[in-house]
Order: sequence, then C-alpha cells, then structure tokens
Amino acid sequence: MTVTRAVGTERSSAHEDIVAVEEPLEIRVAGKSVAVVMRTPGHDRELAAGFLVTEGIVRHRDEVLDMVRCAAAQENPATAENILDVLLAPGATVDLARLTRHVFTSSSCGICSKASIDAVRAQCAPIARPVVPRRGVLAALPAKLRAAQAGFAATGGLHASALFTLGGELELVREDVGRHNALDKVIGHAFFAERLPLAERILLVSGRVSFELMQKALVAGIPCVAAISAPTSAAVEFARASGQVLVGFLRDERMNVYAGTLAG
Repeated sequence: MTVTRAVGTERSSAHEDIVAVEEPLEIRVAGKSVAVVMRTPGHDRELAAGFLVTEGIVRHRDEVLDMVRCAAAQENPATAENILDVLLAPGATVDLARLTRHVFTSSSCGICSKASIDAVRAQCAPIARPVVPRRGVLAALPAKLRAAQAGFAATGGLHASALFTLGGELELVREDVGRHNALDKVIGHAFFAERLPLAERILLVSGRVSFELMQKALVAGIPCVAAISAPTSAAVEFARASGQVLVGFLRDERMNVYAGTLAG
C-alpha cells in the first residue's frame, strides 16, 4: 500500500507500507449465522472454535464434525472464504440462546458487546487449582513474545496472545487485529488438540486486559493472565473473584500484581 510519509513539517515522500489485514468472518453453526467478527485472516477454524467455546455453544471436540467454507451457488464466491460453517456431529445439540455476544462485533469490541454480564459470570466456575507464578519467569516473557510476533514486526498493527508453561516455555502465539480474536485462536487451537482446560499455563497478551479477556481465559481454564499494558477495573474484579492471577504493566522486569500472588 502506498502512503505519504512526512518528516518534520516540510518534507514528505511516497512510501510502500505493509498494513494489517482486517476482514469480516461470518461464523455459522449448522447453517445458522451466529456472529460476524472483524479479524485478520488466518487460523479461522481456531478463531471460530475459540469463539464458540468461550460463548458456551460447544464444549467438547467430539461435538464438532467439521468446519467448511461456504461456497453455495447463491453466495458470491468472492466472499465465500469469509464464511465458515460449523458442522455438528450426529446427535450433538447446541443452545444458541446461550450466545451473549451481539451478532456483529468489531475487532476492538469488549464488554460493551455483552448482552448480560450476569450471564457471563454464571457460565464460569472459579479456577479449581490456583497457581503461584515466579516473578523471574514472568519478567522474561515479554521478550519471548516480541521475538515471536512476526505479524506485528511487519505491520505494527496486530495484537498477540501467547501461551506459556509455568516454567516460561512458549507453547503457542496467535496474532490478530482484535485482542479477543487472538485469544480465541489460542483457545481454539487447544480445543482441536483436546487440551482444554489449559491448567498450569500463563497467558500473555500484548495489549490491555478487559473483562472479556479474563472471562475467555477462565472458560479455557487459564489460571494466570499477564499483560504488557493495563487491566480494566472489571478485569481486576473478575480475576479476584475467579481465583486467577492477573499481572499488568509487565515491562522491563517491572510488573503490577492486581490479583493472586507471585513467588520469588
């Protein structure tokens, strides 16, 4: 993409720049449209799975038979790649009334997209086995995340969610224009690998932590969430009630602990 780069107040020049891709993805379940999310294409199956898991629509891998691109004759082939239909396994049933998110969501949506906060809280049980991460482990995570953010390095416009062991080993990174999309992709990967719940794991996010991110992490069983940026008040309140560790402003070996305790 050609843009005009300005230097100071007098000089400017044409410049080729790489920008983050943002396109809609319509998620359907058994042919019924349940959501349209603005996302960065890639790992769409994981995104759809993570979305449906954290919305309480599906819970187990054997409930999903397949996910297919919709290319029916009545649909525009140019947009078929942005429509993903979740095919349920024989005998599997879902309750679409549990869907708390509005049908259309932007890449930056958060708690404002929830129809009922009480419905979200009722869906999530507290962490059964809380963890006590080590400060030294947490301090080393941002550098590991930056090294794995290829999309951000190219565009400067993508959020990231990364999953680490309690010992600080990087297991998975996903990037997206939407903070919650990046996390849905991580959760969706675990769903397909049949690794949910993600006990004894640390989630590191590149941006701020909202209520919604804490809720998604709890549904996935993630006991510790750390962020490069700040948490919201609702995120802190949620973490304390759910037994999750919540760390913010994780930068330059400094951090704020908003919920839970750390070792070392």
